[in-house]
Parts: sequence; C-alpha cells; structure tokens
Amino acid sequence: MGCLKNVTRSIFLTVVIVGFVTFGGHDWLKMQVKNYLNPSKETILERAQKIGDFSKINKEFEIEKATGILGYNAVLAEHKASGQKMLIVDSGKKAILTQEDIKSDNAEEKIKTAISKIKYQSAAVEEFNVIEKGTMKSYGQEVPYVRFVAKLKKLPIGDISGIISVVKDKNGNDKILVSVNEKDRYSQLIANEFFKDIK
Repeated sequence: MGCLKNVTRSIFLTVVIVGFVTFGGHDWLKMQVKNYLNPSKETILERAQKIGDFSKINKEFEIEKATGILGYNAVLAEHKASGQKMLIVDSGKKAILTQEDIKSDNAEEKIKTAISKIKYQSAAVEEFNVIEKGTMKSYGQEVPYVRFVAKLKKLPIGDISGIISVVKDKNGNDKILVSVNEKDRYSQLIANEFFKDIK
C-alpha cells in the first residue's frame, strides 16, 4: 500500500512538472531568476524608493543596485564620467553610526569601531584617517560629514578617499551616506551634486 502511494505521488509530481514546463513554466522560472540576479532599471528604482526619493538626481549618475547588504537596505550609485561611487545604507533602528559620532572630536575612532563590526570577506580597511570635516545637503537637511583617506586590502584599488555622513530621515532612522573614489580622483563636488537631490 505504501509503495503504491509513493508511485502515485511520483506520477502526480511528474504530471505537475511536465504541465508546468508545457505551459511556459520553464520560461517563467528563468525570467524570475534573471530578474532576481539582474533586475531591470525599473525594479532597481522601485527598490531604491524604500531608502529615499531618487527621482531628481542628475542624469550623470546611475543607480547600480538597490538591495540588502549585511541585513541593511542599501543603494549603490555611480557617477558615470568619474567612476565615483555613492552608497546609502539605511541602518533602521540599529544605528551603526550617528550624526553625533560624525560631529564628535573622536569621529575617527567611532568610525573605525563601526568598520570593525562589519565583517566583509572580499575587502578590508587597513588604514583609516579623517582629514577634515564639513557639511552638505541631503534629504532636505544640512548634514555633517568627515572626509577620509584609507587603504584597502584584498582589492586592486589600494588608496581611496571619500566622505562618510549620517542623516536622520523623517521616520527617525539613520542613513549612512558614503562617497568614495581612488585617492586622487575623489571629488566633493560630485558627492554634493548627488546627495543634495535625494529627499
């Protein structure tokens, strides 16, 4: 009796799979996998809206990814001409860094502590030094940032330069704003241009 039950179940599953494939299920499945691994621009922009309104950003910038990174929602964009990257990480209620950390006299130590908590196998920050502080506009606010230089290991780039900032959104969540490029190619003007148009 148990053997007949298993045979019946196998026949049923075979019929279901054949029916699924016959009626275009194979193509549908391939499309779902493709959309997940290589989402369309519309899908990326839709996902990005969870982090902010990117509809007004200059056409010089392209949003490359909108996804979850290490349990946080994030958007990665690039300035097409220079290759400069912009990253926004929504840390939600689990603050990684705060505006107070960025403004503090020991901002460098607080950022190093935050970096040490993020374990990412393919890249690691070897040296990190804050070289200046400033402010810029983002999410309709004036927000503090620190400018830094750093050395990366496990990546071909080596020396980088950029900024780290934190903005509190209308829901009270902290968003970490990062812009980075190779050390001699970083431009604060590019970072300002991108972040000012995010609401």
